[in-house]
Amino acid sequence: DEALSPRMLRRILQELHAVIDDRVSEVEGGRRATALAAWYAGATPARRRDMWLLMSEMFVADPQKVKLAQAAFAAAVGTADEAAAEVHYRRATVSPRRRLLQRFSVDAQGIRFLVNLRAEMQSSLKGDKRLQALDVEMEYMFSTWFDVGFLDLRRISWDSPASLVEKLIKYEAVHDIKSWADVKNRLDSDRRCYGFFHPRLPDEPLIFVEVALVDALADSITPLLDESADAADLNVATTAVFYSISNTQDGLRGVSFGDSLIKRVVETLKAEFPKLKTFATLSPIPGFRPWLVKNAAALIERLSANDRAELGRALGFEPVTAAHFLTAAEGALTLKPASAVRRMLLRCAAQYLGKEVLQGKPLDAVARFHLGNGARVERLNWASDPSAKGQKQSYGLMVNYLYDLKRLDKHRDMLAQGKIPVASAISDLTF
Repeated sequence: DEALSPRMLRRILQELHAVIDDRVSEVEGGRRATALAAWYAGATPARRRDMWLLMSEMFVADPQKVKLAQAAFAAAVGTADEAAAEVHYRRATVSPRRRLLQRFSVDAQGIRFLVNLRAEMQSSLKGDKRLQALDVEMEYMFSTWFDVGFLDLRRISWDSPASLVEKLIKYEAVHDIKSWADVKNRLDSDRRCYGFFHPRLPDEPLIFVEVALVDALADSITPLLDESADAADLNVATTAVFYSISNTQDGLRGVSFGDSLIKRVVETLKAEFPKLKTFATLSPIPGFRPWLVKNAAALIERLSANDRAELGRALGFEPVTAAHFLTAAEGALTLKPASAVRRMLLRCAAQYLGKEVLQGKPLDAVARFHLGNGARVERLNWASDPSAKGQKQSYGLMVNYLYDLKRLDKHRDMLAQGKIPVASAISDLTF
């Protein structure tokens, strides 16, 4: 896996510059970019990395022009020349790299090529800061190209092309799809699946959501994934439960369309099923267990003397320690409803979801997504995900985030002030 020789580096750099040559048309520049993409497809990982570095380091904005334009703008503020100076300054800060990316996008497969390139580059970013300029530029460009105004919302059903249904199996990130019977169950008559699609990636869902239409808020993932269960009666369905949301493109990391997806899906569901009144999730809590392992001792100290003594008696150890509690939590699925250990786990989960923030944002990644969309933490569900993955993430706990359509803006305002919107059942459990 040899890197490019100095001679080859010079040649690739020349070809990259040729793509953005002022003397060639956009079509010709696009043709040259396509030829480079073909070379890249056959290159080794080390040679691909060399091309990333060339794109990142050799196509920067002219620092002298930026400095002069910045000084001119500062001098023009408050004068009749301010607007023109601002335009000049903005243009000076635009790097040739942006034009390079635009030329790659000219080809019908160009955007797919760039998305895949950025996805491949992600694993190298932490170890090589030189790539950050290219990564940030691509994220900026993608946020424009993949604006939700350019995306189509499409339903994915059992009647969709097999190649598209296979994408669901490939990209499902929350609850693994284990068989064709499994995916057929998720696309049954009482289910809906929707995805956002881009015209340049027509066969590739960028993000998709799986929905169960039921008569009450779901408290367990097991019946929703039960392939042998009968389809629910849509005439009595009052609740839409979003039980899986999967982003499919690592190359679009940092480009957000989840908020718009939820809104569009709610509108679509309300139009098809006017009886639907409740829109909520059944969500994993992926960060809970690692957080609890680090914070169990401090949480035990926050218990009242009586509650701490009760927990100690339940564990058979007094004084109770974090190690005792965490060991008992391993058997969460077997704990009885009245168990002090079970109540402590629920209290810890409520604290994690309802109180703990970092820089004003919820600690849990899934919570950040839904709460940022205006949902609230509604209910914790015991033994909701008994799978090995569910145990590893959250001792089997799952949570419902409620999308109260009349309070979304209010909840966003609360979150902006550093206060997590929660139902009283959650706040009553916090420390």
